[in-house]
Amino acid sequence: MLRSMLVVLAALLADAGTPSPAQKGLKPDAGSPALPRPVAALDAGTSSFEWPEDVDPMATLDGPAILASHAALQDVVSRFPKARRNECIFTARALEVVVGKGKGVYIVRVNRRVDHCEGIGPGGNFELDWFELYAVSPEGRIIERYQYAP
Repeated sequence: MLRSMLVVLAALLADAGTPSPAQKGLKPDAGSPALPRPVAALDAGTSSFEWPEDVDPMATLDGPAILASHAALQDVVSRFPKARRNECIFTARALEVVVGKGKGVYIVRVNRRVDHCEGIGPGGNFELDWFELYAVSPEGRIIERYQYAP
């Protein structure tokens, strides 16, 4: 078991993000979204939005909470590299969403769960504390994306 984990780790380190032969002819892509984002969506601390101190996760999601989680999930997926969107770890399948309500907005945390993809066992997460945090209106409009440095 340990040996197979070391082999996987060595393979990942040896690759070091080198492009595959199929990607070498492509223009570099910074992962820009396929759909344009609304101009009103401010990002990473550019507005005067005050984040609530205490937010309790919701046990049952109402309609606006589902709209909020969908908006945040779509934004996270749109930030993934276009060239890798056919891989499970760069799809919504490898993400989980936690929704809470605070100060009249929904606070949505999107966590990476690569262990939901085939070939990666339970607890097989190679990223420490990867998450995205959004403040979203009940109408599903992203108010702000939280600025953080994990």
